Amino acid sequence: MQKRALVVGLGIAGMSAAIGLRRAGWTPVIIERAAERRTGGYFIFLFPEGRQAAADLGIADHLHTRNPAWKEGGNTWALDRRGNPKPELGFLDQPGPAAVLRGDIEAALWRSITDDGVEDPVEVRFATTPIEIIQGVDGVQVLLENAGSGAQYRETFDLVVGADGLRSTVRRMVFGPDEDYMTDWNAMVCAFQLKEHVPSFAPTDTVVVPRAGRAAWVFGFADHAPTTLLTYRTDDIQKQFSGSRIEQLRSVYSGMDDPVVRHILDSLEDAPDVLFDSVHQVKMPRWSSGRVVLLGDAAWCLTTYSGMGASASLCGGAVLGKAVQEHPDDLDDALNAWDRASSVHHRATAHREDQAAEVRPFEQAGSGVARVRPRCCPQDHSPSARRRVVRTSGSGRVRHGCSVTTSTAGRPVPAGSGRGRRRRLASEEVRSAATCPASDDHRLAPVGGRRGSLIGEQPSLVGGPCDRPSERHPLRPSAADPKEPS
Repeated sequence: MQKRALVVGLGIAGMSAAIGLRRAGWTPVIIERAAERRTGGYFIFLFPEGRQAAADLGIADHLHTRNPAWKEGGNTWALDRRGNPKPELGFLDQPGPAAVLRGDIEAALWRSITDDGVEDPVEVRFATTPIEIIQGVDGVQVLLENAGSGAQYRETFDLVVGADGLRSTVRRMVFGPDEDYMTDWNAMVCAFQLKEHVPSFAPTDTVVVPRAGRAAWVFGFADHAPTTLLTYRTDDIQKQFSGSRIEQLRSVYSGMDDPVVRHILDSLEDAPDVLFDSVHQVKMPRWSSGRVVLLGDAAWCLTTYSGMGASASLCGGAVLGKAVQEHPDDLDDALNAWDRASSVHHRATAHREDQAAEVRPFEQAGSGVARVRPRCCPQDHSPSARRRVVRTSGSGRVRHGCSVTTSTAGRPVPAGSGRGRRRRLASEEVRSAATCPASDDHRLAPVGGRRGSLIGEQPSLVGGPCDRPSERHPLRPSAADPKEPS
């Protein structure tokens, strides 16, 4: 008789777990509190670890990526306080990551669980939530409720997988209250899809508007409408959820009267699918208890800033399936193996984040912002192509790393334009430099007692058993950041 698993949550983590368990010979059942499957979504980074997990789960052929073609002059622009766009180093200028939407990954997973063509479809019950979880020697008894009819019924499963997000119901029932595991970052995010790009920018351009305590991004894709991300610091999280969301954001971004922010806020009024939430990190000493296991944001939310949530969720589902397949007769051994293997995967994730350029999300008063000459970001991401010499303005020091420069004021010029090339080559000297050591892991080296800063990326903080000692808050950097490991 096949073993049954209840998977709570129809997101990336939940569907990944269901596929992994089905491949191991289990019968998964997914419950989802929403009445229907969500589609669309905002920009997500997919790192090599996530792509490998997608291949392990058998969905790689159905996963659509949307990286814009690299062009001379670059794809990323930052607006200064006068509204002048200047070339920047963006998310996709680093080697490895793929640009996808949340809905792209979920669509590939959904196709696998419903129309695999080889294995039986996975049962999915919408508008259903767990009310009570009681663990026993031979199984887990779960009281389920249908949100539409209010009917309640009990079922017994061999395993319960909590993949129900940051504020996990399963985690509260089995492991304890949210405040035991959730760290408050005193920040908010708002993400949604735009109907069209900001006027005067190309459809594949990414635009960044950084200011003290708040920032705005517009992400351009190869074959899809752009998405946007707003993020800001606040000392009163609860107040952000009271009253009109649009009026709240207009108040926060008052004074940023540039075409990008105006376009974003005007588009918000008609956006059908909006993420508006506070930023938290989840840290837990262990991700399983008896016959209950947590996955995805419920277990190790890395925060929106990390860009690693989707990759970690795919890895978690693939590793869980492998663990129960290798230990078919002992669930305790399987979950212990899964905990250990997941820790290894998260260390790899942490290393991948260290490879990315670390950037504070908001411009700090008095601190320079690195300006990266787009010509030093070729399609060839070999170490030799990445090693350049950069001179820090006013210091006379020469460091290995990416060439960094400040472009002159002006609007974006079409790629290939002679005027655009002359403008970039006649750029100003850097105000500060973000550099990286001449090695294959190309992590940023400290500059002037602080880590280098590049607009467009977020800091590396990973939750869970493999959590590293850094506790720096990206919105409130400490006076003396820790030095990079050698």
